[in-house]
Amino acid sequence: MSAASDSTYVSSLAKGDGLHHQVVAALPLCDITEEDLTQNPQLCKLLATLSQHVDRHGLTVPLKTELEKAEQKLQSQRRHWLRSESLHKALQEMIQDHCIRKHYATVPPDQSMFYDTMEKCLLVAQCVRQLDPSSTTGQDQPPVLGLNPQQILELMPSEKNVQRMKQSLPRELEKHLKKKCLSLLSYYQPEWENESEGLKNSKLSHLSAQLDMEKKRAESLKETSRENSGPLQRQTHLYLSELIKCIQLLQSLILDHRLRIQTDLDRKKLDYFEGKCELVLQKIKTEMVEIQLDTYTVDSISAHRKIRGVLESELKACQVEKQSVEMKLASFEILGKEFEALAKEYSRLRQEIEMNNWALNEFSQCTDK
Repeated sequence: MSAASDSTYVSSLAKGDGLHHQVVAALPLCDITEEDLTQNPQLCKLLATLSQHVDRHGLTVPLKTELEKAEQKLQSQRRHWLRSESLHKALQEMIQDHCIRKHYATVPPDQSMFYDTMEKCLLVAQCVRQLDPSSTTGQDQPPVLGLNPQQILELMPSEKNVQRMKQSLPRELEKHLKKKCLSLLSYYQPEWENESEGLKNSKLSHLSAQLDMEKKRAESLKETSRENSGPLQRQTHLYLSELIKCIQLLQSLILDHRLRIQTDLDRKKLDYFEGKCELVLQKIKTEMVEIQLDTYTVDSISAHRKIRGVLESELKACQVEKQSVEMKLASFEILGKEFEALAKEYSRLRQEIEMNNWALNEFSQCTDK
């Protein structure tokens, strides 16, 4: 019957659109997302069935009942221990304050007797607790330093001093605790520090309720934050997915727009560079003209013209002489190889004559010296 009802419930949930959200909300401790449930429908049905038998923390009803009882017992014992520990710590603080006051002011003898008696009682009680074996330790364990609790109890102050201390202890402890409460009130609400004693006492009576209210409010906000973390993560994931899609769409639009305007942009760049090159060429030509104008003045141009006329006349004379020499050379070539040998012999004789003339000149110069 139970399996049939579970399957009926799961199937009825599966027909709805909010099954994945219900499963994630019913089991917040499971590190699972709606996308995982969508990809694994059988797991989704299993978790939906399981959520009917366990609470948000994964506990069954009997186990949750036992856990609550154990927590109540633990809280009771913790309160008892904290009460004893707080009282012991308050007594130690009172003794420390007394020791500090002794160094800066004169303390009445009755107060010194009170705090000395209380300090000795605390030390004896602490030593007795250390020497007294508990139920979890062996009774035959050797005592520390060979002492037993009875020997330590003999070090207690006199009964008279102890009774006086017990009579004054509630009053002194109340003063100390009230002082600490006022310090806490000044820290919690600094604006009440300069108020009268009656208003501070009235405020102290409500301080515990206010602190308890603040604690419950903080726990409520923490629980609300924990509950909102799941939907917030899902919304963040959805937002990031949509943002990625928008970025991809924007990239595609930018690419298409860039491809469409790239041709016009390239053409405009080409026209710009052509105009720039033309401007540079015109500037170069202008500079060349300016250099020519600065270099070739009217006087230099007339001088160049005269030089050119002289050079042209000399060129014509050289050309005429070249033609005559070429005609003579042609007439010599007609004479044949015999004339070539004669010409070589003539050249040799001319070189010898020049060498002899050079040697004669050198000899004449040496003779004159």
